[in-house]
Amino acid sequence: MKRPRVWNIRGHMVILAGICLILAAVTWFIQPVAAYILIPCALAYGVYILVRLRGLNRHLRGMLAGIASQLDPAQQELIEHFPIPCIAVSASREILWYSESFQQEVLVKKELIGEYIDQLTGTQLEEFCQKDESVRIGERSYRVRGMHPGDVTVPMNAEDTHANDGKRHSEDFYLLYFIDVTEMERDATLYRETRPSVMLIVLDNYNELMQKAKESEKSRILSAVDSLLEDFSNRMTNSFIKRYDGEQFLMVVEEQHLEKIIQSRFSLLDDIRKIESGGLSVTLSIGIGRGEKTLAESEASARQALDMALGRGGDQAAIKTGTLYEFYGGVSKGVEKRTKVKSRMVANALSELIENADKVLVMGHKFGDLDCVGASAGMATAIRASGKKAYIVIDREKNLSKTLIEMVKSDGNHDLFIDPDEALFSITPHTLLIVCDTHTRNLVESQQVYERCKTVVVIDHHRKMVNHIENAVIFYHEPYASSASEMVTELIQYMGEDCTITSVVAQALLAGIMLDTRSFAMRTGVRTFEAAAYLRRIGADTVVVRKMFSNTMDSYQRKSRIVSNAQIYRKCAVAQSDFSSDDMRVVAPQAADELLSIDEVDASFVLYETSGVINISARSMGLINVQLIMEKMGGGGHQTMAATQLRGVEMEKAKQLLFESIDDYYTTHT
Repeated sequence: MKRPRVWNIRGHMVILAGICLILAAVTWFIQPVAAYILIPCALAYGVYILVRLRGLNRHLRGMLAGIASQLDPAQQELIEHFPIPCIAVSASREILWYSESFQQEVLVKKELIGEYIDQLTGTQLEEFCQKDESVRIGERSYRVRGMHPGDVTVPMNAEDTHANDGKRHSEDFYLLYFIDVTEMERDATLYRETRPSVMLIVLDNYNELMQKAKESEKSRILSAVDSLLEDFSNRMTNSFIKRYDGEQFLMVVEEQHLEKIIQSRFSLLDDIRKIESGGLSVTLSIGIGRGEKTLAESEASARQALDMALGRGGDQAAIKTGTLYEFYGGVSKGVEKRTKVKSRMVANALSELIENADKVLVMGHKFGDLDCVGASAGMATAIRASGKKAYIVIDREKNLSKTLIEMVKSDGNHDLFIDPDEALFSITPHTLLIVCDTHTRNLVESQQVYERCKTVVVIDHHRKMVNHIENAVIFYHEPYASSASEMVTELIQYMGEDCTITSVVAQALLAGIMLDTRSFAMRTGVRTFEAAAYLRRIGADTVVVRKMFSNTMDSYQRKSRIVSNAQIYRKCAVAQSDFSSDDMRVVAPQAADELLSIDEVDASFVLYETSGVINISARSMGLINVQLIMEKMGGGGHQTMAATQLRGVEMEKAKQLLFESIDDYYTTHT
């Protein structure tokens, strides 16, 4: 057993007392009178030191005897030679004793008796007794486990009876065991760093590039892509990449290299865009499965992540770790790449579901706008024309399309719109629910209606969110479409001759397209104009549609008031509403659109409060992806049109969070 430090203290004290006597002797020859005072004081001090040392010796012997008294001789021998290093520490954190194995394996100094345990470990004594703690001493790592055997009864001998009334006293102590985990931690680190992750890489616009390029140009593009991806793979050890289709690659990479890829924020996405053909840049979508138990599970997660990346517009990387997603990139404008073949297949499958249903409920998102209500009206009236019962589930008081609803009702559809409560009572096991203009569970008009319906179809164009509807029989999701109304217009054309719509419903669909494209100024593709032309042929009156976007004088003044409050922050116009009104959900987005007309403004944000909730409406001309900014604040939408809601936050705090999100966007995407 390591001897207590008190023996060393005695030597030091004796030396100090000797020095005092020498000084007293020297003083005798220099100043005899002073020596008469100094010598007795030095002798008295020496006697006091000896008495205190004897008391300390007895106390430490008693404490160690108390510890030993709780153990039989075999246990004492065992703990002394226990292969796991251990020490005894007093309640005041002072090291009292340590085993031979501790001295040989852990000790970094010649002497530790009397030192404080937290000086050695950097951790408080109480923490060791609550749970195992990891500490590093020198070059080794240890897991320290603490035990509190209880009070130690310290026996007192006769010499101490007068000071303690013949009683025995107790002293708390702790036993700490030091388990060397250096090798285990090294192996664990190596295991973590070498765990494989699966990456699925897809060329977003492969078909568009191949259609327009000559044969020699096709070879050049594919060769450049192959070379870039091979160089990317060769920079990492123990990784490989393999093309398993014309536009798809599979790559396996270790965790340590994946961390570096993440730190570079997937610079591969930027590098691949430098490859161009016919004015079109090559873009990639990457799905990564990370942290799974097997390669098969990693591949499945990578496929789900790839679906998310493609559903959000492509040109980005999505990482799936367990149930969580991380996204990188996604700042470029998506290229339209839909085909009518898919629309025809979806229309045929949807027609079959409608045929087998007893009734169809069409439901959009909360506070339905013109696109939501227009798409719902188009789908519901087309189904009714085929002879099936169909209804639109909507809160007739809380929506942004009252004028459009009244117009559709006046066209012989008085019972078309029903409240969520009414819809709940009509649902049967054979009821089909079609969700339009949203694909997230928490945004649908009625959660109860969605949960009660067994068969669900989703038709949406917004960039895919993590909490999307997963039980849909048909998930028709086209982030390249301008609007849900455009998608419904295409489906109607393939659902059969019986599924027809009137000119009034065509106007409702056209209004939805015009809303989300800002009168065909943003997010328009060839298919957008084809859908508009089809609606115009049916009889949609553009003048009537345009009047749906007109404002009253009061609403125009409210919009102007919001615009006048705007400030410019990093080429973003940020306006805050200092008033409330019933039509704020309409006026605020209009004000955001108006702010985009200001010179050198790339994006606009309007903050307003409704029912204690801070709402932010975001718009851009395409140079800034407002969807990424809003997504960081818990919202979503499109590259050019997005929004979010903040609960339990004051207006000034919401504005500060918006500025931080804008800063983060510029930091990571410019």
